[in-house]
Amino acid sequence: GRTELIRTVLGIDKMTSGVVKLYGKEIKTTDFGKSLHKYKIGYVTENRKEEGLFLNDTVKMNICINSLTEFFFSKGLPLIKGEKEAESARKYVDKLEIKTPKLETKAGSLSGGNQQKVLLGRWLLTNPEYLILDEPTRGIDVGTKVDIQKLVLKLASEGMSVTFISSETDEMLRTCSRLVVMRDRKAVGELSGEELSQNMIMNTIAGGEANGTD
Repeated sequence: GRTELIRTVLGIDKMTSGVVKLYGKEIKTTDFGKSLHKYKIGYVTENRKEEGLFLNDTVKMNICINSLTEFFFSKGLPLIKGEKEAESARKYVDKLEIKTPKLETKAGSLSGGNQQKVLLGRWLLTNPEYLILDEPTRGIDVGTKVDIQKLVLKLASEGMSVTFISSETDEMLRTCSRLVVMRDRKAVGELSGEELSQNMIMNTIAGGEANGTD
C-alpha cells in the first residue's frame, strides 16, 4: 500500500476518506499537477519508463519539461530561451553525473541508472521543498544506487523534506531517520532512533500480521 498511499496523497488516485496535511496544515491535492506546483512537491514515480520519462525525447527536454515556463521569453508568449534551457539541463547532467553523449540524446537510449538520474534532475530543477521518491533505486546498478542514496542524505541535510519508499530494508536503514512499515495497505508500525534495525523491522512486520494494527 505504499505507492497507493502516495498516489492518493498527491491526488492521482481518489481519496475516499481522511485529510492530507503538509507541515501541520491541511491541504487539498485533488489536482495532481497543480498540487505539485502550489505546494512545491517533487514526485519520482516507481515506474520511470511508463509514468516518468518521455523515452523518445531528449535528455534536455526530460529534465526541463516541468519547468518550461521558466524559459519563456515572456508571459503569454511560449517561445523558449534555448540557451537558458540547455544551461539548466547541463547543470543537472553535471551535478548528478548523468552519462549521456549530449543533451540531445534520447532518454530511452541511456542506462536505467542514468534514466533515473534524468528523472531526479527534472524534479530538482523545480526546487521542491518536499521530495517523494518511490523505489528510486530499483533496477539500477550498484554504483548509481549508492549515488542516489548519498544524494537523498545530502538533500535532507540541506533542509529538504524527503519521503523515500523502498522494499529493501538495508537501503531504508541507510537513508531514513523515521520509518513507517506498511503491510496489506495498513501502517503496522513506526520506528526511529535506536529502533531502526533489521530485527525491529521484522518484528514490526510480524506484529502487524498478527494483530492488524491500523
